[in-house]
Amino acid sequence: MSNFFWIALIPRVNYTVILFEPRREGIMLVKRCRMAKQAVRTWSRLTGLGCLLFLLAGNAVPQSLPDLPRLKNYTAHRVSSQNRYVGSNDDSKRIMPGETLVMADLTGPGVVSHIWLTVADNEYAWPRLVRLRVYYDGKKTPSVDVPLGDFFGVGHGYERNVESLPIRDSSYGRARNSYWSMPFRKSCRITVTDEGKRPVTMFYYHVDWQQHPSLPEDVAYFHGYYRQERPAVAGKNYEFLDVKGTGHYVGTVLNVIQAGVGWFGEGDDLFFVDGAAKPQISGTGTEDYLSDAWGLRVSTGPWSGTPVAEGELIGARLTGYRWHVPDPVPFTKSLWAGIEHAGWTYHDDGKLRSSFEERPDYFSSAAFWYQKGVNEDLPEPPYGDERLPLGNALQIAVEDSIADVKTTKGKVSVQLEVDWGRDLLFFEAEGPGARIDIPLDVPSMGRYEILARIAQAPDYGNYFALLDGKPMNMDSREALTSEIPTTGPAVFQNYLPEVYVATERPLGWLQLEKGRHTLSFVCSGRDGRSAGFFLGINDVVLGRVPDTTSANPEAAPQPTGALAGNQAIYRGLPLSEYLKRLRDARGVSRAAVLRSIGAFREDAGAAASEVGEMLKDSDADVRVAAAWALSQMGPAGAKGVPGLIKSLADPNPLVRSLSAVALRSIGPKAVDAVPALIQALGDAEPTVRSPSADALGRIGPAAKPAVSALRDRLLVDGEVVYVLRSDATALGNIGPDAASALPALRQVLKLTRVTATAEEAILKINKQPVPTWF
Repeated sequence: MSNFFWIALIPRVNYTVILFEPRREGIMLVKRCRMAKQAVRTWSRLTGLGCLLFLLAGNAVPQSLPDLPRLKNYTAHRVSSQNRYVGSNDDSKRIMPGETLVMADLTGPGVVSHIWLTVADNEYAWPRLVRLRVYYDGKKTPSVDVPLGDFFGVGHGYERNVESLPIRDSSYGRARNSYWSMPFRKSCRITVTDEGKRPVTMFYYHVDWQQHPSLPEDVAYFHGYYRQERPAVAGKNYEFLDVKGTGHYVGTVLNVIQAGVGWFGEGDDLFFVDGAAKPQISGTGTEDYLSDAWGLRVSTGPWSGTPVAEGELIGARLTGYRWHVPDPVPFTKSLWAGIEHAGWTYHDDGKLRSSFEERPDYFSSAAFWYQKGVNEDLPEPPYGDERLPLGNALQIAVEDSIADVKTTKGKVSVQLEVDWGRDLLFFEAEGPGARIDIPLDVPSMGRYEILARIAQAPDYGNYFALLDGKPMNMDSREALTSEIPTTGPAVFQNYLPEVYVATERPLGWLQLEKGRHTLSFVCSGRDGRSAGFFLGINDVVLGRVPDTTSANPEAAPQPTGALAGNQAIYRGLPLSEYLKRLRDARGVSRAAVLRSIGAFREDAGAAASEVGEMLKDSDADVRVAAAWALSQMGPAGAKGVPGLIKSLADPNPLVRSLSAVALRSIGPKAVDAVPALIQALGDAEPTVRSPSADALGRIGPAAKPAVSALRDRLLVDGEVVYVLRSDATALGNIGPDAASALPALRQVLKLTRVTATAEEAILKINKQPVPTWF
């Protein structure tokens, strides 16, 4: 059998298996057969044979190279961020903080076969803050609920390349591709939510999908779920997934942040199938589960890889993926999958204490599986900042302190708009020994991680870091006989053939006093290919290290009574149960309950007034959640308009922004908000000005009183581009009644990045046809 390889069709509960034989003239189809899931064994030989895809196509025909000549019985489609106006090249979407963008809303039967996207966002760890959700067949509970970065194989909010078959990330992690097959029978809705505090300024995407006449009964639904423990719970193995149902497990993305020095990865992977008392599958170590050996280093491959591996010091990150595509783990009743969190530990003096001991490292993961039906049993994943590596972050724009920066053997300046909107503190170093000293203000005494986001470029040098003159990233461990002792701080090599902003450089966890400190970077040389010794710093991030132990994750909610057969539910509970909990809830749980109410979308419209009352709450997180919930209801949330009008003046900018987003989603029924929206056009925050203009545009001709204000905003010197686009779009949507704004629109035609939007608005105001691509 060594001369043959098998490809199993992943979504099916019973597999179609194709047997191929490699021959000199190519890969030849030898045999096609059906096998029950318990009988399937998958072998693959990929060396020299290229990539064989395993996606669903037709009624059980995988898309392999020999299979391409077969005629298809589906139609191919794409939903994208494309701008339909023929004169525009602005093919991206903008997502305000807290806002949810619907990428695709598809009618089945069908299969999503490919997702591509690329993003411009300058918030620290934004791939962890942007949340990807996939809903099937009109369900309120998402079957996929994973941070965007982790879904595409890389954790910690990092961007890194991945070269695997289900996931491929290129352009230093900026171009993300998923080839997971996502079948659906009635509908598929794909959304992304920016749960950060800064906008996603550019979000480009493709969703490629196939519409089928029907899908076989045994085709299962693709699921993804994120969870974390910070630190991993003592006395328990870390859990990837605990699920009930019938299906098969197909992948893990495992992330670790080291809370202590030394090798963390002696923990074994464990899979308990259908309630078994003993694991049906158990491993021999973490690197073994990731198909590597003798530690982990950066690598990527078809079914496993390690896109992030920063070593064994405190704060070092690791991400590994393991796709169970050749070896899915079937289950008929339930599955528990996880891993031990154990490794090497050291005494305070650097001497080895144990080569196998439980460790309190920070674990997070994304689990992927196929299942019959939609799973309703999993608890709500962590929200927003809770998913950050340390659960908090203070992002410091170091270029703002340039007046207090000191240099030796070099000069400093600020570079604006580098790599799509990112500003750099730029150090033109003369050579080795050059040094830049940057002030770092610590808000209160405590233990912090310091992380620098450093650019890479063809003329950049190598640097190490000092804090208050003392080296950072030192390894104090006693070297074993098989190891080469490390001396001195870690050196960051910043050469890259093109400009990239920015790579995260963890500098260590330190106990810091409140007040001003000095963070220094010293040049130690350069790569032989580099044209210079320069350094560019995007920003510095302070994260307070949590000082509490991890609590056991919250259990999935359970309904308190019988559910009607056609009653909409979210994570196992009807809307009435969440409303009851809202009335009884206290503190932060109210925000979580409000977000659950928002998940019912238009079905929660009857509760809009009650949700709107929460906009008066003293807790800003509750007000943010209430505004988001109303934004999900669309026109059905019109009873929340009075509260949203008042919230446009809320002291919290995120509440103001989301209130405008909610009014935009309500549309013409929000006409009473026009005066307040006009006031909001002058808000200090662009993330409020832009959605306020969008809301006026969505209200349409009834927003005529806003024309003069929108016109004046177009002529504000230095206004943010995406705000100008919103202003122009709003005027176009108001229509002929906005004719007085035509001179201002013609004036902004001179602004290259606003030209097309202004052109389209002028056409609409003049009642001329707007040419579109389709």
